[in-house]
Amino acid sequence: MTEVADLDINDTSRRVMADADTTLLTALRDQLGLLAAKRGCNQGVCGACTVWVDGVPHRSCLTLAGLCEGQAITTLEGLNTDAQTRALQAKLVEKGAFQCGFCAPGMIMALRHFVAAAGPDSTGADVRRAISGNLCRCTGYVKIIEAVEELLAEART
Repeated sequence: MTEVADLDINDTSRRVMADADTTLLTALRDQLGLLAAKRGCNQGVCGACTVWVDGVPHRSCLTLAGLCEGQAITTLEGLNTDAQTRALQAKLVEKGAFQCGFCAPGMIMALRHFVAAAGPDSTGADVRRAISGNLCRCTGYVKIIEAVEELLAEART
């Protein structure tokens, strides 16, 4: 039986049709046209579908849409005007951190969460931990980690 779910997505109330097994990823992409979160492995392993639920990274392919009522959902589209996200994206582009871009939205969501909480003593190992649930099959991780390290170093000065 199809139910209606009222979701708070990117600070906007949105109504979706949610069967008991409708994932947040399906609702975002197929019903709302928010395409940044990618359907990768569909098993919660690759991180391409990462969004924030109440400010915490979640795998939207494993999250049921109907259970997200009353929670704030943020997609990469919702961070378009965020200065920290724009600085992160610019640094990643400058360093040539991505090739195909498939993993980029999920990776950026994980990294943006990390950067917001990063302390002055954050290291490359901390960046690696932050993206440990996100797979990149094209460029690997060296340039991604270098970009974030440089961004954090610039923020310290």
